Amino acid sequence: MERERILVVDDEQGMRLGLTEVLERGGYMATAVEHGRAALAALAEHSYALVISDMRMPTMGGAELLAAVQERHPGTPMVMMTAYGTVEDAVSSMKLGASDFLTKPFAPQDLLHLVRRVLSDTGAAPSRRAVRVVRRMVTRAPSLARVLAIAEGVAASRAPVLIEGESGTGKELLARYVHEAGPRQGRAFVAVNCAALPRELLESELFGHERGAFTGANARKLGKFELASGGTLLLDEVSEMEAPLQAKLLRVLQEHEVDRVGGSRPVPIDTRVVATTNRPLRSLVASGAFRRDLYYRLHVVPLTIPPLRERTEDIEPLIDHFCQRFGAGRTLQVTPEARAYLARQSWTGNIRELEHTIERGALLCTGSTISLADVRLDEEPFAQEMTEAGLAGRTVHDVERQLIFETLRRTDNNRSRAAEMLGISVRTLRNKLAVYRASEHTAAGCA
Repeated sequence: MERERILVVDDEQGMRLGLTEVLERGGYMATAVEHGRAALAALAEHSYALVISDMRMPTMGGAELLAAVQERHPGTPMVMMTAYGTVEDAVSSMKLGASDFLTKPFAPQDLLHLVRRVLSDTGAAPSRRAVRVVRRMVTRAPSLARVLAIAEGVAASRAPVLIEGESGTGKELLARYVHEAGPRQGRAFVAVNCAALPRELLESELFGHERGAFTGANARKLGKFELASGGTLLLDEVSEMEAPLQAKLLRVLQEHEVDRVGGSRPVPIDTRVVATTNRPLRSLVASGAFRRDLYYRLHVVPLTIPPLRERTEDIEPLIDHFCQRFGAGRTLQVTPEARAYLARQSWTGNIRELEHTIERGALLCTGSTISLADVRLDEEPFAQEMTEAGLAGRTVHDVERQLIFETLRRTDNNRSRAAEMLGISVRTLRNKLAVYRASEHTAAGCA
């Protein structure tokens, strides 16, 4: 069997020789050149299964070489190396399309392991790619695998991470992976939902307060930043944080210390911050709803989880994953008709919606086989539903109001769960309820 060709690009002769020796021992045929132009010349003469290139080189740098390879030899994977180990180099190379990266110095076995994984993922058809399971994040999609690789690469740093993605894509799972893949694993992982609390309570929740700081503050309370010191603090839905708290958060990120409410001196902390949002912060910055300086503080390591509709190759392994989870001692099977139906859905609720669908199928199915009837989503005619619900002929405001109160009733007045089901933030739900109460008070006064 012919050995796979690998091209090594590095301006240091010792590094070139070392890499070539390791690759040859690993069963590959390695060619080494000293700069990007020589690499392009080599690629013009032979086809290579993989290019391994240093990030910073004279004549032509790694980023420039990566762009040229993608243009002239599309499909050829590249692994980038950097001796600097900076978060910026790692993130920029992956965003430009690199398959992975290595931080010098690295062990020979780490190099060979990475090469085998990259070549395995590149050569396989989508349905045959290896399935990765990371903190219950299941994927064979290259787009999400690249996000996981960046997360793994930056886990050891203290830099803030900003995770963007639609609701239900698994942002908190990715945040936990960043925590557990680095040196802070085993330390505290503290999560706070920035949309679930009004500003006054959220400030005390984040930064803590001293005894007597306000009415009801009968004892000192440590905030989430202090509780997470040495570990990681997840700021869930940071886009919902109001402007005064944004300014205080910015100072914490800059100074690495917090001021308790009612405190007389700052308290130093060592907390790694991971923030998530289901709304693009850049557009909120443009509209003035989010501070630009805070955005850049959080945006050091940006990670975006693609929605399920953009990585449909993940639907099959996710179905199998959820069948295993909800089997309850059974080996659940899904009929081909049901699988085909599930593969056609748009999954606006992303993985969470698919998870709930399989869970429902596991509850409804007879025996251990989930049929099409068990997973078919609600498809009753909308007009009939409106009539049966008594909504036909009513205003949008009335329909919205009834929908909100009905959702709250079904969730036992759990506002976080109701907001999730409605597809709005908790703060939006809270504001709408305040408007309804004000209109009811006005109507009562007129009566």
